[in-house]
Amino acid sequence: MKFGPVAPVDAIGGVTVHTLRQGSLVLRKGTPIGEAEVALLSAAGVKEIVVVQLERGDVSEDVAAASVAQAVAGEGVHVERAFTGRANLFAAEAGVLVVDRAVVDRINRVDEAITFATLAAFKPVVEGEMIATVKIIPFGVAGSLRDAAVVAAGEGALRIAPYRIKRVGVVSTLLPGLASKVIDKTLRVTAERLAPAGASIIAERRVAHDEAALAAAMQELLTQGAELVIVFGASAIADRRDVIPAAIDRIGGTIAHFGMPVDPGNLLLIGEVQGVPVLGAPGCARSPVENGFDWVLMRLLAGLAVTRDDITGLGVGGLLMEIVTRPQPRVPVDAESSRRVAAIVLAAGRSTRMGGPNKLLAELNGKPLVRIVAEQALACKAAEVVVVTGHQAAKVEAALGGLKVRVVHNADFAQGLASSVKAGIAAVPASADGALVCLGDMPLVDARLLDRLIEAFAPDRGALIAVPVSDGRRGNPVLWSRRFFAELMTLDGDIGARHLIAKHGEAVAEVAVDGAGAFLDIDTPQALEDARRG
Repeated sequence: MKFGPVAPVDAIGGVTVHTLRQGSLVLRKGTPIGEAEVALLSAAGVKEIVVVQLERGDVSEDVAAASVAQAVAGEGVHVERAFTGRANLFAAEAGVLVVDRAVVDRINRVDEAITFATLAAFKPVVEGEMIATVKIIPFGVAGSLRDAAVVAAGEGALRIAPYRIKRVGVVSTLLPGLASKVIDKTLRVTAERLAPAGASIIAERRVAHDEAALAAAMQELLTQGAELVIVFGASAIADRRDVIPAAIDRIGGTIAHFGMPVDPGNLLLIGEVQGVPVLGAPGCARSPVENGFDWVLMRLLAGLAVTRDDITGLGVGGLLMEIVTRPQPRVPVDAESSRRVAAIVLAAGRSTRMGGPNKLLAELNGKPLVRIVAEQALACKAAEVVVVTGHQAAKVEAALGGLKVRVVHNADFAQGLASSVKAGIAAVPASADGALVCLGDMPLVDARLLDRLIEAFAPDRGALIAVPVSDGRRGNPVLWSRRFFAELMTLDGDIGARHLIAKHGEAVAEVAVDGAGAFLDIDTPQALEDARRG
């Protein structure tokens, strides 16, 4: 293949390497040069143009890309017409993408001019989804390289395994304390997982967490024609001799593997009874968030075998998310040793909704609001109280006269609430395990509520965020574990950290409260008047 600058008359049969602009003439990159183009170039006064010209034995980029794509495409794969050296491959039906990794590597090692990329192996795909692409880097390649790539591709190294299993049975075991609404939610989540595969739950059973009862329930589902049985245990599987594996063994089944190097999803069990796969679901399978259970479930629904080697090969990339509530110590610890908390009082705002006066200096029962909040913080079990000032800092600090608080000034207070949160978090001493973030305009939050939040804060038991709740509504203040300080420091603008509470829902300890104290912030004259009357 020739590459380089030539006179327009000598460029015939070649392809432009770069977009050329001269006067009113524009020739795009990749434009084939014929007699008409030569005439245009000459008329524009172009003396030289960079082109690539195929030589004997070369094939164009589109021909090469199409050849490799057609060679690698297997069942359930559609190849679109190659264009600009790229041939895209699409799923012709819904299913699980099966990729021969060795073939992909062989194709990419033929020559740097030939590249082949796919989605992750065993990814569930829908009809029409792009699953792979062949891209030829130059405008053409030697035919011998194209042929080598086709040979490396073999036949059907990329295919779609269509979903085959449609009838699923579910058994939930019961123990005291497991609410029926948890099982109801689990069934809804499971049905949603199965829906893309065209599968559904044909029957569900709820039985005691007992080997005999579970075995009987599984056998009943198999009799009803279940092609897959999923067992959600009231207690996580702890050993191959535990209730779920023992029940599988009781009815003549086998255990293929217990445990998997995917987190969340470690405690998954896969077995078989009478030729039907059985899954002992890990606890995370009750959540709609992707976890290791999904990886195994979708393969089984596509009729793909999942072997011990398949499971043990999932370690690289198996850490799907950090579970903030883990690790937890298995031995008792001194709860008080992990409850050293600093209280932060945010008192930097401009009180724009008050129409002029600084609301923090407004008095309630003869005291400025900010002083009331600070006094309650000092009266609780917090080890230290930090007050963040900003707007009218000198007046706010004067209102705190005589109180043993540490004042931190937020010079960026005009940027919004987040700047004050960050200033307060930055001031928390290294010895503190958490920060109790209080709002300076919530004077009805008393020391008793603050202490209840501190008592609910138990990092050793996974309670890393403590928040007051009434009728499903979450209020303030919120106690944050040091674990979240880095995330709090990323806040911006006038938005608080509510989204972080939602993000880390498994780490939240809710403290039930009565009254309006945890929800009443005095940010308008009317709210102040209501508080004075109350």
